[in-house]
Amino acid sequence: MPHDSPNANTNWPLVIGILGGGQLALMLARSASQLGMRVHVLDPSPTCPAKGAAAEHTLGSWSDPEALLAFAQKVDVITVENEFVEADKLAALERQGHTVLPSSETMRLVQDKLVQKQMLGRFGIPVVDFMPVADEDELQTAVSTFGFPFVLKKRTLGYDGTGNFTVSEPADLQAGVNKLGGFAAGLYAEKWCPFTMELAVIVTRNTTGTTAIYPVVESRQHNHVCSSVLVPAAITPEQANAAYKMAVGAVEAVNGVGSFGIELFMLEDGTLRLNEMAPRVHNSGHYTLEACDCSQFENHLRAVCGLPLGSVALRSGAAMVNILAEKSGKGSPVGLADAMAVPGACLHFYGKLRAEPRRKMGHVTALGETPLAALATAELAAGHIRFED
Repeated sequence: MPHDSPNANTNWPLVIGILGGGQLALMLARSASQLGMRVHVLDPSPTCPAKGAAAEHTLGSWSDPEALLAFAQKVDVITVENEFVEADKLAALERQGHTVLPSSETMRLVQDKLVQKQMLGRFGIPVVDFMPVADEDELQTAVSTFGFPFVLKKRTLGYDGTGNFTVSEPADLQAGVNKLGGFAAGLYAEKWCPFTMELAVIVTRNTTGTTAIYPVVESRQHNHVCSSVLVPAAITPEQANAAYKMAVGAVEAVNGVGSFGIELFMLEDGTLRLNEMAPRVHNSGHYTLEACDCSQFENHLRAVCGLPLGSVALRSGAAMVNILAEKSGKGSPVGLADAMAVPGACLHFYGKLRAEPRRKMGHVTALGETPLAALATAELAAGHIRFED
């Protein structure tokens, strides 16, 4: 189903409204500037990362209907940098004639991960076995069905492992429910999945249904947070094609518009399961800034504005390493000169004023003859960085 989009031929420069002002909005704003577009962000923090790159920063919450409406009236199209904006509030904007992409219906299908998995199953996309856990009886049903270990997850608002709890034995059951906010928070259970590799694909789809599919990457995790990405992933052409088919199928199933991050598990037998999808530009696609003809950020803007998508051709092997804070302190990087001295390393910092454990403060990308060669360069540069106490 095609979507309405701003008319780039008669309304230039286009003004893109982004709900959220974090690092993803920052990189979208930088890409918009290259295209001659203007970005306005709505964020409750006066020091959000995107503030310096955006043409305008509105201090406010996307959970406030009045703030949302006032913001919408100043822009041509609204998009998101996270999946936490309530779909009902976006639907209210659509009813008043504002363009929201991804649409409120897409967000409704994706932001609740139980609903997302049920939808993917209806479209025949393989996922890990799951079931709702609304109360103690359903929790015990999960135990009897999946055995130990299994994973208890929040249906909404989880990210970087914060919404997951591994239940290894009966003593973990109550602890898991409590940590995730209780049954009232909305929970579901997932069968333990002994994967051998985590993969990811960025798919961008525009308002006419045209898709651009970026290469399959290997996403390496540490403590449930992505630590590095290698591209292309060391998988067979058949496995890559299976990943592409699943990723595109998932985005088409929700009638998505924009760049979507699709995470997958590879099992021991080489088959794939779709883990989850995010209706936004994604950490696993940061490498596209240097490694692809058109980045996930630029293509997201093209997509939501109804413009032709750019080439996603990969220029060489590539890697990305996240710069994660290890402890609380100032956001000022130490070791910057040494990191900058590493040939071939491209440093990106998000300008966050405070460092917190596991917080993403920036990333390093590198190109190389092989993904591992690129990874060595990126890791060398990232290894020099720490943050002031």
